Amino acid sequence: MISRLVERLLRLPAPATRRLVVQRDLRVPMPDGAELLADHWAPRAGGAGLPTAVLRTPYGRRGPLGAILARPLAERGFQVLVQSTRGGFGSGGVFDPLRQEREDGLATLDWIVKQPWFGDAIVLVGPSYLGYVQWAVADRLPPQVKAMVPQVTESGLTLEFLREDGLSLETPFGWGVQVATQERRFALLRQRSQAKKLEQALNTLPLAQADVVAIGHRSDYIQDVIAHPETSPRWAAIDHRNSVADVTVPVSSVAGWYDIFLPGQLRDFRTLQEAGRRPRLTVGPWTHAGRSDLLGSMSETLRETLEFGLAHARGEEPPERAPVRLFVMGEEAWRDFASWPPEGYAPQRFHLQAGGALAPDVPGGSVPDRYRYDPADPTPAAGGVRMAPDAGRVDNAALEARADVLTYTTVVLGEDVEVIGDVSAEIWFRSSLRFADVFVRLCDVGPDGRSVNVCDGLTSLREADELAAVTVRLWPTAHRFRRGHRIRVQVSSGAFPRYARNPGTGEPHATAVTLRPADQEVHHDPAHASAIVLPVRDFRE
Repeated sequence: MISRLVERLLRLPAPATRRLVVQRDLRVPMPDGAELLADHWAPRAGGAGLPTAVLRTPYGRRGPLGAILARPLAERGFQVLVQSTRGGFGSGGVFDPLRQEREDGLATLDWIVKQPWFGDAIVLVGPSYLGYVQWAVADRLPPQVKAMVPQVTESGLTLEFLREDGLSLETPFGWGVQVATQERRFALLRQRSQAKKLEQALNTLPLAQADVVAIGHRSDYIQDVIAHPETSPRWAAIDHRNSVADVTVPVSSVAGWYDIFLPGQLRDFRTLQEAGRRPRLTVGPWTHAGRSDLLGSMSETLRETLEFGLAHARGEEPPERAPVRLFVMGEEAWRDFASWPPEGYAPQRFHLQAGGALAPDVPGGSVPDRYRYDPADPTPAAGGVRMAPDAGRVDNAALEARADVLTYTTVVLGEDVEVIGDVSAEIWFRSSLRFADVFVRLCDVGPDGRSVNVCDGLTSLREADELAAVTVRLWPTAHRFRRGHRIRVQVSSGAFPRYARNPGTGEPHATAVTLRPADQEVHHDPAHASAIVLPVRDFRE
């Protein structure tokens, strides 16, 4: 009954069989003597020799993973091995997030090809951490691996969150809490109380004590997150970005416009594309973990695994399709392209103007706009790129009503404006303090006045008390602003707790306890022409 409900929700093709056998708790030996547990799914009749889909996970082998990924694949042409990564759900050793996946993953593949039920083909598949473990081994795969289907993931995983010019707090901290508590007794029943502890922890100062508030003890991973930036040697062993160009197996990536890993996933795709590997890419209007979004992205992953992965496993060509398939928001339609970013979209500057206007024209003479940012009452995150119930596209009315958020809006559009590609902003900014953040958000304002977020980004400054042009990299997007709508840009100094609040003191995030309010200026005059830069399609071509 559950499998058939999943089929309807995921819009899957009819199964080849309903009769499966699951071997539980197979012991997979690692070179250091640890044994990792795995479950093997296969058709009751004729399963041996079928291609093997491999999923390595830190989240347990049972429950939703079996219903949404393992069972559907095992009913449609695969046998499936679901393995718990080191130190979790019965697997031996100690879980040290991200650091053990290369050695353990290669040892697991070596074990699989020696099993009596193995045929001659493996496909690696799975979302998020389950996708990262694919990249961890991707440049040293045995010849039996025929394809990879990574979903909402990338080869550097945590590193995007740890930029020195913008620390993403909520996602890595929340994930650290999740994996530290998920095997506790009655963990599912305690989700609401755990969420309250997480909220309290994110507001704790100093942050170095926040993990104790959320978990009850220290977490090495969380301590690393708040103390070591992306460039720290502490993270070198988990960084597989430089090996992506060496990956030779076919790769089909599934991503989301509001996913936490989108920039890195697009970077990995471009690396493969530039290396001549002919990868495939699908990007939908999804967040990372929203329930409906998860079903949407998971259905695409299953379809790609069954069409792209299974074809390669059988030595066949997959069904023909464009290399890049994008859901264009605003148009609310899927479109095919030859590459990412697609050709035919030229950068166009929309300048901030006096009186809250936004226009392609260079601004005239004007005084700067000002607002006060108080880290004791930080500008909140609203929707967008988060692992939170309100992630994704939301009404920005409450956010835009705050005194610490500036908005700049075009006149009503007389024709569609289609934006696909990388988005950035150049904001002439000055603060009363040396240390400050600049957050920029792009919104679509409908005829009813509702402002919906499209993409955004943040940059942290260390010399903010000097007037300068600040470059802010926003999330990539594909969005059509319809005729009759308006384009809006927000400028503020935070999106808490998605990004760590800037205390204004220059103290390290881990130890900062003093919070200093700052008076901010945004300039928009001929000599300081602040703008958002949008890749715009010329419909006249």
